[in-house]
Amino acid sequence: MGELMDLWTAAQALILGIVEGLTEFLPISSTGHQIIVADLLDFGGERAMAFNIIIQLGAILAVVWEFRRKILDVVIGLPTQPKAQRFTINLLIAFLPAVVLGVIFADLIHAYLFNPITVATALVVGGLIMLWAERRQHQVHAETVDDITWKDALKVGCAQCLAMIPGTSRSGSTIIGGLLFGLSRKTATEFSFFLAMPTMVGAAVYSGYKYRHLFQPDDFPVFAIGFVTAFVFAMIAVKGLLKFIASHSYAAFAWYRIAFGLLILATWQFGWVDWTAAKP
Repeated sequence: MGELMDLWTAAQALILGIVEGLTEFLPISSTGHQIIVADLLDFGGERAMAFNIIIQLGAILAVVWEFRRKILDVVIGLPTQPKAQRFTINLLIAFLPAVVLGVIFADLIHAYLFNPITVATALVVGGLIMLWAERRQHQVHAETVDDITWKDALKVGCAQCLAMIPGTSRSGSTIIGGLLFGLSRKTATEFSFFLAMPTMVGAAVYSGYKYRHLFQPDDFPVFAIGFVTAFVFAMIAVKGLLKFIASHSYAAFAWYRIAFGLLILATWQFGWVDWTAAKP
């Protein structure tokens, strides 16, 4: 029986890794997908919390790898190049609001907003805002990430705070925020990816330290499967998204969000998914 169980656990890790990888950087809420899939797979408990931290690291590593040239340029240019310095300062400015609010409100949000109604509402409302943002006339003043001003960075950073509401989607709020504040689609998307790095690594380190007692050596193989899978599929998602938005708008994602939000309401209304057990 042990063998069978292990195979099933490996399969769970694989599926959850795929879901995390595909949804983390697309503006469709990875949290909403994770909760539903984890429930369907019956993957919960304390181990799941540790597992989620690991797969998020796998996903973020894919972005680091995808933009390694830019990151290297910035790091090397930091001592001498104004462009690299400006980019770094902008990232810090954009990163700070989420840190401040995250530290203050994280536990409250876990306690009160982690329910199907919040997630579904955030998905639908976010989808509608996305459609509206795509419909309106774009006044683009930042064609590349280096054109972003500190004011843009601060605004996108504040937009990212909305993503503390489960179901909003971190990349969704930063990308749509970017579009509304005059960043081109490509710039908004790339800046969202760059901003994900400090934000997600920070969150993972914070959670990892807080829940360090949950990391058991026996779970290592399961974690490894999830980590690698999330890395591979996040890579596919990031490359795919950059390719897709070069010639399409975000409308398709908006409609998907609205449909997914309604699906979540259905799962809750008809009791298909046990939402009481859902924990971030």
